[in-house]
Amino acid sequence: MKAIPRKLAFALGTLAFATSCTATSNSSTQTQQPQKVTPVTDAATVTTIKIDGSSTVYPITQAIAKEFPANSKNNTLIKVGISGTGGGFEKFCAGETDINNASRPITQVEMAACKKNGISYIELPIAFDALTIAVHPQNDWAKDITVAELKKMWEPEAQGKITRWNQVRASWPNRPIKLYGAGDKSGTFDYFTEAIVGKAKASRKDYTASENDDVLVAGINKDLNALGYFGYAYYEENKDKLKVVAVNSGTGSVIPSRETVEKANYQPLSRPLFIYVNLWSSKNKGVVYQFADFYIQKASKIARSVGYVPLSDEAYKIDYVHLYKGKVGTVFGGKAQLDLTLGELLRKQKQF
Repeated sequence: MKAIPRKLAFALGTLAFATSCTATSNSSTQTQQPQKVTPVTDAATVTTIKIDGSSTVYPITQAIAKEFPANSKNNTLIKVGISGTGGGFEKFCAGETDINNASRPITQVEMAACKKNGISYIELPIAFDALTIAVHPQNDWAKDITVAELKKMWEPEAQGKITRWNQVRASWPNRPIKLYGAGDKSGTFDYFTEAIVGKAKASRKDYTASENDDVLVAGINKDLNALGYFGYAYYEENKDKLKVVAVNSGTGSVIPSRETVEKANYQPLSRPLFIYVNLWSSKNKGVVYQFADFYIQKASKIARSVGYVPLSDEAYKIDYVHLYKGKVGTVFGGKAQLDLTLGELLRKQKQF
C-alpha cells in the first residue's frame, strides 16, 4: 500500500460513505465519495461487524478479524460465520451482514436481490485458491485423476450408477466410492460443478455434503474409500490427514500449489476469492470501512500463511482505490469465469 498515501484512508481514524447508490450489473458501476464522521471515542461503546459466507474464505477473514481489534482504536466485535457463499449472499442482500466472504463472483439472482433491498456492494478480490481433490492418506491407487473422470464421478447421471472405483478407471480396485463435497449453498459447489460437469449446480446428490470444509476433511480422513474436494487451505492445514490427487485437464497431471496457480498450470480448478463489502446500509459504516481497509493491508500475508495464493501488490492497490472511491458493482456480470488467471483478474480490476 506504499504507493497510496494512508492519509486518504484515515483523516480522523474513521470514514463513512454517503447513502443510496444501488449496485448495477456487469461492468456498469457507480462511485460515491466518503465523508468524515465523528470518531468513536467512548471506550464502553461496542460496535459489531457481521461477516458470513464462504468456508473457503473463512480462514483468511477469521485470521484478519483476530488481528484487527489489537490494531483498532474502536471497541469492535467481529462475528464471522459460515453458511456458504450462496447462503451468505442471502443474508448480505437482505441487509443482515456487513461483509460476505465469497469463493465465486456474485450471481445475477443475488445482484437482483441486493438491488431490490437497496444493498450496494464493493467487490474486492483478496486471493486465489486451488480447489483441491483429496483422498484418504492410505489410498494407494488414486495418484492422479482426469477432468473427464471427475465428471464421470460427479455428474447427475452418475447417481446410483457410478458407485465403485473401478467403474471410473479400470485399473483402480473394486471398492465402493464414498464422495464428500460442498453443499449446494457453497460457492465451491457452484464453481466445481461448472468447471467439472459443465453446468453450475449440476451434481449427483448421493454424497456427503457440507458448507463447512472441516466436516469434509474429517469425513475423508476416516474413510479409506473417500474422495472429496474443498479449498486448498484446508488441505494445507491437514496434510497429515489427507492425500492430494493431481488433476489432469489434458496437459498432464498437476498438483495444486502456489507455483502451479501462479503459472496458470492448475486448471480449471484455480479461482479468485472475494469479499463483498456493504458500507452504506451499515449502522457502523466507519468501522466497516476501517476493517475493509485493514483487510486489504493484511490480505497478502494472511492468504499466504493459510495456504492460498496472494494477489499482486498492484491488485491490492486497486482494491484500496475501489474501496476509497466507493466503486460499486461487479466486473463479472453475474457469471463465473473459468480458467481465470492472476493476470486476467488484474486486467478486470483495471477495467472496473
